[in-house]
Amino acid sequence: MRSPNRALSLLRCYGPLVLGASILSFGLYNVHSQSGITEGGVLGMTLLLHHWFGISPSISGFLMDVSCYLLAFRFLGTSFARYALVASCSFAVSYAFYERFPPLLPDLSGHPLTAAVVGGLFVGLGVGLVVRRGGASGGDDALALVISHLTRIPISRAYLSTDLTVLALSLSYLPLSKIACSLVTVTISSYVIGKVHTYGEQAKPEPA
Repeated sequence: MRSPNRALSLLRCYGPLVLGASILSFGLYNVHSQSGITEGGVLGMTLLLHHWFGISPSISGFLMDVSCYLLAFRFLGTSFARYALVASCSFAVSYAFYERFPPLLPDLSGHPLTAAVVGGLFVGLGVGLVVRRGGASGGDDALALVISHLTRIPISRAYLSTDLTVLALSLSYLPLSKIACSLVTVTISSYVIGKVHTYGEQAKPEPA
């Protein structure tokens, strides 16, 4: 039987990962997938695959995450891989759970800019909590970290390169107006991720 201190230690270690992944999946299901606002990176790919092939993000997201994690494991170490796996599984389980019920938030498809802002806040908060703990909420985080590690470019530029690639592919099923709103989402989520990640700490400037 585990001691209360041990249980509390596990909660502090993995709780933020589970909470962050749950917030992220809530936002993707209740805002992004209902309004057609997409994200970049792996998150955007899950929505693209869901549109064209009907593949649930709970499945496609998990498979792509695992592929990126295997790559990240090679360069980022075992502790990162452990935290990332917990966050990925939490995302898959929580998204599958939300899919069993109608959306809880109003349909914002008629208000794309509002959807972009609200969606960006959910993604930023969810991913920020996970990244702050030292893990990754999805394969896009792991991939961006690997790109940054190998090329020595700032993590923000690594995120931007994957985001823009997926947003360009998303033009195959989304009008340019919604892609523009998606750029708003990406900008807001990146900003919130940075704020949550460095909350209570002195932010370290990225290299030029």
